[in-house]
Amino acid sequence: MALNFQQRTSTFVRRALLGALVVVSIVLLTVYAREGDDGFLHQVQGTVSGVVAPIEMAGGAVAQVGDDAATAVEDATADASTLSELREYNAQLIEQYAQGEEYRQEAERLRGLLDLKDAYKIDGVGARVIGRSTQAWSQTITIDKGAAAGVDSGQTVMGPTGVVGQVVGTTDNTATVRLLSDPQSGAAAIVQSSRAEGIVRGSLDGLLYLEDVAADAEVAVGDVVLTSGLGGSYTKGLLIGTVVKVSDASGGVTRQIVVSANDEASLLEEVLVVFSAKGSSIASSADEDANASDTGAGDGTGAGEGGDEAGQGGAEGGDETQVPDAATDSGAAAPDAGAESGTDGLADDSGTYGGVAA
Repeated sequence: MALNFQQRTSTFVRRALLGALVVVSIVLLTVYAREGDDGFLHQVQGTVSGVVAPIEMAGGAVAQVGDDAATAVEDATADASTLSELREYNAQLIEQYAQGEEYRQEAERLRGLLDLKDAYKIDGVGARVIGRSTQAWSQTITIDKGAAAGVDSGQTVMGPTGVVGQVVGTTDNTATVRLLSDPQSGAAAIVQSSRAEGIVRGSLDGLLYLEDVAADAEVAVGDVVLTSGLGGSYTKGLLIGTVVKVSDASGGVTRQIVVSANDEASLLEEVLVVFSAKGSSIASSADEDANASDTGAGDGTGAGEGGDEAGQGGAEGGDETQVPDAATDSGAAAPDAGAESGTDGLADDSGTYGGVAA
């Protein structure tokens, strides 16, 4: 009996204690929720957290050390099949990374071609380089687009930064492109700043030379060189490169200008075959400015001629006002006729000068 009474008493005490703890917890939660951040319970919470934080950090470090040790033991005791699986997984990760990097670089190159196409308003087709010539005297590439895609001989070919060559031969599905650096190439070109014209030719050393430029033309290092479109060999207004060197040729009659190539042939992977283009906006604006200057000069000349005619009309009106009678009119007619005869003589002289000038 005494034993049963003690068990009942112990059970009652535990239940009462549990109920009291539940009530206290509810009261504390209510007070915590209603008090502000400066309340007593919040202050107690902050103090306890500050004391326990170093212990938690130490415990986390110990747990990390334990995990590392367990991993090391597991790796050391791994069997041959597990190691083989890990090696295969590692190889797959390396392959995926390499493939992703290749896609990223290709996207950058294609973005460059698209930007170039938008800048020059080009109608054309993109192509991949599938072959290269290894001969120094014949620098050509082969692309995977041909007559079936609209590619034809004579069309301009551009890389990510400008003109690189011209189509010289096609099949149904491929085409051969002669690069600007080929010794047999030649592109009519113009210096953008001074509008000086010349011919860009390749060479065995791989450099581009702008030749046949007048000695008095203003050309400086850094000037932009564009295709001029003369002769119809290359589409007009496309970027060829920039001037990197200017030197006098023998006799000083013409100058030899070295132009930097846009792209290395060995680095070309994608190109753009140009069917038609409106040219660069800079070149177009320069042509418009030149036309505007010519138009302004013509308007000024017309205005001057109109002013002269107005002045002559006013003078004639004044002469007629001062004529008192018909006798004076008849007398003035003779000088007027003489003046007209003199004017005719000047016209004859002008025609003579024009013939000499011609």
